[in-house]
Amino acid sequence: MCGINGIVSVGEKEARHNCLEKMNVKLKHRGPDDDGTFSDNYISLGQTRLSIIDLSSAGHQPMHSEDGNYSIVFNGEIYNFQEVKKYLVDQNFPINFKTKTDTEVLLYAYIYLKEKCLALLNGMFAFCIYNHQTKDIFIARDRLGIKPLYYAFDSTKFVFSSETRSILESKLFNFNLDSNSLVDYIRYQTVHAPHTIIEQIKMLPTGHYVTFNADNIKPIFTEYWSITKNRKVNSNITYSQAKEITREKLSQSVKRRLVADVPFGAFLSGGIDSSAIVALMSKENNAQVNTFSVTFEEEEFSEAPYARMIAEKYQTKHTEIKLNANDFLKEVPNALNAMDHPSGDGPNTYVVSNATKNAGITMALSGLGGDEVFAGYDVFKRAFNFKKNNWMKNIPTPIRKTLAKFYLMQKQGVQAEKIAEILGSNDFSLATFYASSRKMFVEDKVKKIISFPIQQDNFVEKLFNSNLKNFNSKYELISQISFAEISTYMQNVLLRDTDQMSMAVALEVRVPFLDYELVEFVTGLNDEIKFPHTQKKLLVDSLGDLLPPEIVNRPKMGFTFPWKNWLKNEMKEFAEHHIEQLGKRNQFNELEIKLLWKNFLNDDSSVTWSRIWYLLVLNNWLEQNNLN
Repeated sequence: MCGINGIVSVGEKEARHNCLEKMNVKLKHRGPDDDGTFSDNYISLGQTRLSIIDLSSAGHQPMHSEDGNYSIVFNGEIYNFQEVKKYLVDQNFPINFKTKTDTEVLLYAYIYLKEKCLALLNGMFAFCIYNHQTKDIFIARDRLGIKPLYYAFDSTKFVFSSETRSILESKLFNFNLDSNSLVDYIRYQTVHAPHTIIEQIKMLPTGHYVTFNADNIKPIFTEYWSITKNRKVNSNITYSQAKEITREKLSQSVKRRLVADVPFGAFLSGGIDSSAIVALMSKENNAQVNTFSVTFEEEEFSEAPYARMIAEKYQTKHTEIKLNANDFLKEVPNALNAMDHPSGDGPNTYVVSNATKNAGITMALSGLGGDEVFAGYDVFKRAFNFKKNNWMKNIPTPIRKTLAKFYLMQKQGVQAEKIAEILGSNDFSLATFYASSRKMFVEDKVKKIISFPIQQDNFVEKLFNSNLKNFNSKYELISQISFAEISTYMQNVLLRDTDQMSMAVALEVRVPFLDYELVEFVTGLNDEIKFPHTQKKLLVDSLGDLLPPEIVNRPKMGFTFPWKNWLKNEMKEFAEHHIEQLGKRNQFNELEIKLLWKNFLNDDSSVTWSRIWYLLVLNNWLEQNNLN
């Protein structure tokens, strides 16, 4: 686990190398254990290392092949690297392995198999391999986007990094805000890949690789995996078979992620997902499992009793990290400083990661992904209700728009505005429903907040529509919503925030629910298998008696704090500064921004704290990075 950088350009070796070293400094928090650089007349590669597997200096990067013809920089973990290593040996490839690292296995897998090596890899990764003889460059990212890879290029240079801030530090381009991405952010509290908030910086899409030659920088992007194309559709499987295979694949996923040469543990909230991971860790690991829970003095925020129940059942070495509201509030500036790309989420992840790291843990397993894969969110239930009311699309659009106006006269609040938007939409489709369900503001308000005409299509709606052809609409409503959740909110909010906030404190987080083999299987099941009566039933039933009834039947709790009160009191000066400065930016309607703040202070139910917070985060990030 680490941070990686690279600059490809012909000539000016010394200047390019100096630039790369500045970029490396920006990534030092990701890899405090070691760092390295390499430069020739075509490329400069850099890496900062967080040692997880083979802690010796043999794992130093950039790593070079024995003949000196290839070099690699790699961020992530290949969980099945021992299996891949055995495969390479069995193929009688002339390899003399000198380390116990997954990096070396990855390097030689590419040397002998080229892009076909990706099919063998089970893990989270972003890496670059350089061929010294041909000057060819190969860059790849994992299937589900657990590890990030950003890039920028023109006809003379190509720059890549694990973080946008490192590319900004290069100063190799005239960076400016992307107006389309700004609209995306206002709609969804994030920017969806491949775009970022910066026009010149893109994100390599999940399940993709890019190739080009240093003498001719014309990148070719190739998709090697996607959920819709690679899922294992099986309409004839029984529920009993589905339970058995789910348990087997999840157990195998957890087992794979227990390989490490450093102290590790698990986040344990006491919810179904984290409890399932801890239960399976205890089954697969002979040693006592370390578990970590953040507990709060305020009972309405604390899940401590549920976490203790699991810790006692599996006799884990349990650590409760007690915080009160003021403790958490003190960490907010550090969380904001750790933010590589603006996002409406994140501080909670930073606090948990920082506390876990301070407890002596370098790697932790997380339950992230369980809700998306096993239909845990309310949006799955709402999708079924929408489908039941699909007859309403036959009502003429003008009449539906009138009904929407009458509905808003009777109801107020965020959900009421979203329902009215869906009801009054031109096509009343599942894509429109989903796109509206994940919005921060409905489109009418977005148009008021933004000062320029909005021209581009809604990214989420477009993505949903483009993939409908890959599903059987009669049986796979849940899989459609899972695809949307994984491809939008999970990848562009949850995973991005988990990476930037955990790596800010040099903590590696592994996510067993996102093992691609498990995802391929579950997303290929029919709705009646995954969602027969209640949410996550397949997951719960597959675990048998591993989870107590109190955990299964408990109400779902969010990891939240009294943000509304903070923004009106302790953080009011911070909030008003950023509201004022955001309003002055020419991309925004100043009067509308100020009105949002005023309505929030007056407890308008359509302006919740989260709809103020993500605007503050945006301006704070723009100020930190000197962007206008």
